[in-house]
Amino acid sequence: MASPRISAVIFDIGNVLFRWHPRFLYERLIADPAALDAFVRDVVNEEWHFQHDAGRPFAETSAERIAQFPEHADLIAAWGPRFNESLPGPVDGMVEIVEQLDAAQVPLFAITNFSAEFWPPFRATQAALFDRFRDIVVSGEERLVKPDPAIYRLALARFGLRADEAMFIDDNPANVTAAAAMGIHAVRFEDAAGVQAELGWLGVLG
Repeated sequence: MASPRISAVIFDIGNVLFRWHPRFLYERLIADPAALDAFVRDVVNEEWHFQHDAGRPFAETSAERIAQFPEHADLIAAWGPRFNESLPGPVDGMVEIVEQLDAAQVPLFAITNFSAEFWPPFRATQAALFDRFRDIVVSGEERLVKPDPAIYRLALARFGLRADEAMFIDDNPANVTAAAAMGIHAVRFEDAAGVQAELGWLGVLG
């Protein structure tokens, strides 16, 4: 079967380009493993954090959470100013793939579920990488989150791409399914080797 004609690559960021989990921050603050497990499961869980990605300010979400868990007030308050510590570094091999694509003059874009507050400080720590991207759609800025089809429509329009011109890489199955339904060549991220193989099959990288 012939491969699609792909002219641009769209990345997710969290757990595709950079590792992310609340545990990476709070393992520095909570010594007891059982207490750490409980805290990231019940207090600063992904469902709570998803509100930031959707555009809610941390001042609101943290006040609500502190009212619910007053015994954890200091830990909850640390989430905003120390958010970058939940992103401890790049996913193995992925920065190199971005650099290879950029060197090959492949247009690079991203669609990320990310807080509008937390994104600028994180981007500033990785300017050399993200300066290679032509545009990045940030959910918290748009108040649209993956897998809502509206965020993909917005991104394609802003990027100046047809769906069938783009390869999209995301670790979340629901996000991949939604992108594929738009006609994008969507790939579930597992590791850099899989991405490299897919890019080779598509003829984007040799």
